[in-house]
Amino acid sequence: MKLLEKTSRIYLMASLVIYLAVGITFYWIIKFMIYEEVESRLVVEKRDFETYVRANDTWSNNSYFVENKIEVQPVFGRFKNETVFTDTLISNRYEESPDPFRQLTFYTLIGGSPYRVAIRKSMIQSYKLIEAISAAMIAFLGLLLVSTFLFHRSLSGKLWQPFYDSLARIKDFDWTKNKPLETVRSEITEFNELGDVMEKMASKMQHDYRSLREFTENASHEIQTPLALINARVEQFIQSKDLGESHTYWIEEIYHAARRMSRLNQGLLLLAKIENQQFTEQENVDLSALVLNKLKDFEDIIQHKEIKVCIDEQGSFRKIMSPALGEILVTNLINNAIRHNYTGGELRISTNKDHIEVSNTGAALKSDPERLFERFKKESTGAESLGLGLAIVKQICDSCELHISYQYQEPMHVIKVAK
Repeated sequence: MKLLEKTSRIYLMASLVIYLAVGITFYWIIKFMIYEEVESRLVVEKRDFETYVRANDTWSNNSYFVENKIEVQPVFGRFKNETVFTDTLISNRYEESPDPFRQLTFYTLIGGSPYRVAIRKSMIQSYKLIEAISAAMIAFLGLLLVSTFLFHRSLSGKLWQPFYDSLARIKDFDWTKNKPLETVRSEITEFNELGDVMEKMASKMQHDYRSLREFTENASHEIQTPLALINARVEQFIQSKDLGESHTYWIEEIYHAARRMSRLNQGLLLLAKIENQQFTEQENVDLSALVLNKLKDFEDIIQHKEIKVCIDEQGSFRKIMSPALGEILVTNLINNAIRHNYTGGELRISTNKDHIEVSNTGAALKSDPERLFERFKKESTGAESLGLGLAIVKQICDSCELHISYQYQEPMHVIKVAK
């Protein structure tokens, strides 16, 4: 959820709660004021009634009290002399429906006898006034809420726009290029400070990337050169006829160790380049066609190990990626399937538009399959195995947003690369 949407929801909920509380409070204040006005009139009527009774010492319906309904009843026995305001309903003689009244009840003496007097005042007009005020208040608060919410959302969108523009530039920023990151300047100090920090971080990333790239390139060149020289000199010693059997053995060991070190150096440098995204060239690579073409490069070793190759091509698996990485990916997959296969085994290649599967026969794994793609994790004990082939494949898949998985379906080891 975006920050603007989150703050808008919080503001809307808080406004609803506040407006609801204000509306209820306003309603009860209006009702209290109207009731107070009605009760004050009833008190005046009570005084007029008492004045009339004292002057005449009797009671009869009088047009002076036509505004209100007055009910006078004699009281027998004990009674509590108090004045009480209550709400009551009286049937309307014309519409046959109960109408609300506010009633004042008190006791007085008429002609020396106690009477219970109830003076009632109609609340119909008062309730209509409350309803009108309430409707106007609800409409006003609703309009105020909607307009305030829209204004707040529009204002917040404009205030946060520099942040979103800077965020878009950060997402599109490529630290492999020399172009510096430039965030959007605004009138908000916090956004400018954040932009300054992000520009410094981006500059540091570019500097570190260039330094690491130079290091890997220099390491690749400087280490490979002496290793190539060692291999060349050792080959000369091996071809020399003046060496004894023991000298030849040790020189061959040195030769194999130098070759292994050279391959190890190349593998680790390749992993470093993949991690640092130094393969920036992107094309729509047909990995299915690349797998089938690479099989031709392994024909000799496939024939030597008498491996049966089965191809199930149901479509082209395409991915936007570096062509060099695509070639390394399929080469390592096929090389791994052949290296860990046994003589007379089987190699299956299955491709479609969603995945590539490379399956080979072989002995069951001795180690945890979850660790198969770790560096220097290998099943073979041969000197030629470095344990980096599948680690390189996994690193390429991660950098190209591909999913790689392993399954053992006896006797087949299945490695699947999918989108």
